[in-house]
Amino acid sequence: MKGRFIIALAFLTIGIANAEAETYPSKPITFMVPFAAGGPTDTIARILSDRLRGSLGQTVIIENVTGAGGTIGTGRAARASPDGYTAVVGNWGSFVVTGAMYSLQFDHLKDFEPISMLPTEPFMINSRASFPAKDLKELIAWLKANPDKATAGTSGIGGPSHIAGIVFQQMSGTRFQLVPYRGAGPAAQDLLAGQLDLMMSGPSMALPAARAGRVRIYAVAAAARTAVASEIPSVDEAGLPGFHLSVWHGLWVPKGTPREIVAKLNAAVGDALADPVARERFANLGMDIPPREHQTPEALGIFHKAEIEKWWPIIKAAGIKAE
Repeated sequence: MKGRFIIALAFLTIGIANAEAETYPSKPITFMVPFAAGGPTDTIARILSDRLRGSLGQTVIIENVTGAGGTIGTGRAARASPDGYTAVVGNWGSFVVTGAMYSLQFDHLKDFEPISMLPTEPFMINSRASFPAKDLKELIAWLKANPDKATAGTSGIGGPSHIAGIVFQQMSGTRFQLVPYRGAGPAAQDLLAGQLDLMMSGPSMALPAARAGRVRIYAVAAAARTAVASEIPSVDEAGLPGFHLSVWHGLWVPKGTPREIVAKLNAAVGDALADPVARERFANLGMDIPPREHQTPEALGIFHKAEIEKWWPIIKAAGIKAE
């Protein structure tokens, strides 16, 4: 009798879960962004939220939870209920780099279900508009002649711009001060205000400021120029060949989220990334949308694991740690 009751209860539980998945979403969804408002990850989340409202029939709320290279917001998302109403928009820094630098209370691979790869953007090497160097070769020469005198803002210890700054110094033989912020947005504001000398950031932040004459872009950290700003040379052309760094983004939900809900979210994100208005907005920001076959949960899971296996040994060998 007891065995029959347990079986019946199991079927009832499955039935309730299936019913919830069928009616999902029935209330607003929260996208956790582990960085400050105004940065690239935040921008991607907000563009997505605008398009998802139509396909999901619910508002997508953006919640910025900053600090510790994105680990505070990511950790909160890991502990959220696996019901599809909390997701996290992360990037290479918050979902790969921080795992090699911090002692975390969560596991990036074991505690999350991947939903979809999101747009990627290459780094650009920027300075305040009044900085004396006029091109990348002059910048490297100035930094070598003036070690530790320049300041470079980062999105936080372990953030993409922090790692980019370290790799840049290693490859160029230069030294400058890395100043951590609680996101790329606040760092960019201080660069615009002339309180910082340098910053490594994506086109979404650098291009509008450069076109307004408020920052100088020396090069894009890629093998080739970007279509959205073809006047800007690649690092291979400008004087630092091989400094190729881009930041990819993704969407995850807590482990244990029903497969039906994962599938619904993935389909909705796919529709949003295919939307002509969204595609134009991403293109204008210099962001590349991954092809549809790279937008599946399985593709993000495989790619994410490969990135951890690639970058963790590099970061640990370089002795890069949270301080």
